[in-house]
Amino acid sequence: MKKALIGLLTLSALSTASAANYVGGSVSIKNGIGGLNLHYQQDRNATSAMRYSLDLDALNVGSGGVSVGGSVDYLANIPNQTAMTTPITPYYGLGLGAGVALGSGSAVALYPHGVLGAKFQLSNPLSIFAEGNAGPRVVLASGASNVGFGWGARVGVNYMIGY
Repeated sequence: MKKALIGLLTLSALSTASAANYVGGSVSIKNGIGGLNLHYQQDRNATSAMRYSLDLDALNVGSGGVSVGGSVDYLANIPNQTAMTTPITPYYGLGLGAGVALGSGSAVALYPHGVLGAKFQLSNPLSIFAEGNAGPRVVLASGASNVGFGWGARVGVNYMIGY
């Protein structure tokens, strides 16, 4: 059992050791509210990646509160669209976002969503991207709760770590 566990740990370490890691940032709009995002992205293989984001939604300055959230997104390149022929790589994905707003009214939001975007490779360690997302949005608030349609878009930059 001990040998099997060591083998599994070694295999998982080797599978992520060769994966590219990125840090980046973006500006976004979600349901009409602008924000800034910081993210860490790890390639799972040559055609897919996981992205972990910290989202600061314009800090709700006008409403006297603070809003912060995050999301986890699985991204996959659209098949037969390789960067070998062009520096543009279209992708799609699925994600789950969550956020909390504190201040004059408290709320928690969940946002499962689909993603559609494109990455443009500027140079080897640097790329830019643009994407849109949409899905149901569930808001649990102190005054009222609702379920509606959520949407968003972001434009950002990725920098490959250790290049």
